[in-house]
Amino acid sequence: MNKLLEQKPDLSRKEIEEMIQRKKEKIGAGYLTDQGALFLIASDLGVSLSEPLKVEMGLKDIFVGAKEITVETRVMNVYPARQFSRKDGSQFMLRNMTVYDGDQRAKVKLWDEKANLPGIENLKPGDLVKIIKAYVKSDLKGNPIINVGSGSSVESNNTQSKIPSLDDITDNVSNVKENQQNLVVSGVLDGNIRTTEFTNFKGERSTALQLRLKGNDGTIVRAVLWNKDESSIPKVVTAGAKARLIGVNTKVGQMGLELHGDEGTVLEVEGAKEIAPVVARILSATKSDSGSRLLVAVLDDKKIANIADASSITSDLRPGDVIEVVPSKMYGNTITIEQNSPLKKIDNQTLPTLAEARTKIRDVKPSDSVYCIEAIILKAPQKREIQTKTGESVSLSETFVEDDTGQIWIKGWRSQARLLEQFTQGDIISVTGVTAKPGLEGRTELFLSAYSVVTKKN
Repeated sequence: MNKLLEQKPDLSRKEIEEMIQRKKEKIGAGYLTDQGALFLIASDLGVSLSEPLKVEMGLKDIFVGAKEITVETRVMNVYPARQFSRKDGSQFMLRNMTVYDGDQRAKVKLWDEKANLPGIENLKPGDLVKIIKAYVKSDLKGNPIINVGSGSSVESNNTQSKIPSLDDITDNVSNVKENQQNLVVSGVLDGNIRTTEFTNFKGERSTALQLRLKGNDGTIVRAVLWNKDESSIPKVVTAGAKARLIGVNTKVGQMGLELHGDEGTVLEVEGAKEIAPVVARILSATKSDSGSRLLVAVLDDKKIANIADASSITSDLRPGDVIEVVPSKMYGNTITIEQNSPLKKIDNQTLPTLAEARTKIRDVKPSDSVYCIEAIILKAPQKREIQTKTGESVSLSETFVEDDTGQIWIKGWRSQARLLEQFTQGDIISVTGVTAKPGLEGRTELFLSAYSVVTKKN
């Protein structure tokens, strides 16, 4: 401003400030800071600012069109390098990063050989870096993107910094709101982590990691991490483990506010890499729609777990059998075993039987626990179709049961609805593999799962 006033004494500071506002309004929101607008105004007035704008700046000061800027930042996440083709058929490499400082967060693109700078893949969330002689362009929404090209560099910075640490910018999932980007969110796991497969817009098979986080106030938020799988997660994750998502956005989905991430999102979960052998008594067995064998079993700590056996290595085993197995992974109350999982049948009389593993209705509480109960049907199961918010019609079957300690509703959605079809009022049923959640009016209700088995007792 002072440099411009020196060369244009006929203009006042107030007039230039008004010109800055008009320039920003003309260019559009998201493109220019006051400093950037001033640079363009000087050019319009035929004034050459012999001294360039401050090249070492904060993220809040960057603007579209800026060149040779240097910014000190911390890493939020680093994406894998990708190869792309230009229109002329030539190939180029591109790697994305997200960085932050005390004021703002920004995307960084590293082009060609800069996508594989030495040590770039070793950068971790929270690491200090200095981006040197970069240039700024806009994305499709007009947001400034820092570009690291042939004359630019990214260097690790081990000096002391006033930029907040990753812990300082971590917020509890209870506080997230709509339309937030590049968040660092913490909470505790609610339920299990699972990988689902889908076909992307290119017709390619891909994966998504799904989980739920519970906040300090009990708020539960669903998270979907696209193009990620379980490879980076500890093999053993206990129920209610602390977790943190680094680099996610909020989105309103079918079930309300959700967290969405991608292959650059970092998921930190408390857990262990080594898995000890598990001793379990099989309580029930069924098959999933895809043909996987699903078991409900009681472990040597008397907890009940679901066991997923996609390779059917337990096909010769029956309810009541006791096994010792080394799982491939354990997430909460779900154990996964695969073809190479060491497994043997053993003789162990100390594990509870099904009758001993059952829970009385009065002791059922909403939690991550898996329950087995035995009860008499007071109200014959009823099946009806429910219309979801998206217009989908899904089946719901429900029945009211009791034992000598209390009464409770049992409900089955979608394919689980058929599990109750063959029963009627007065039948005594054994139910394995159900979960308890708060239902209508705050009362606890039982919900059937893919692992559930319901049998009539003579």
